[in-house]
Amino acid sequence: MHVYQRLRDIREDSDKKQEEVAEILKITRQQYQLYESGKRELPMHHFITLARYYNVSLDYLAGLIQTPKKLY
Repeated sequence: MHVYQRLRDIREDSDKKQEEVAEILKITRQQYQLYESGKRELPMHHFITLARYYNVSLDYLAGLIQTPKKLY
């Protein structure tokens, strides 16, 4: 699974809108949309923020594992 697909799936599974996630990352919705579409790579500091926000491991968020692992 591609990272951008995982970003979209986890957002939709959490019933969040792109605007809400963009606000967490302190970026615009348009910038976040580029990450979800695979047109730009998500910086590591945003990966960390999203892993904490969704309470999942970075491996899951990056698509390296298929079953989410909780951080805490």
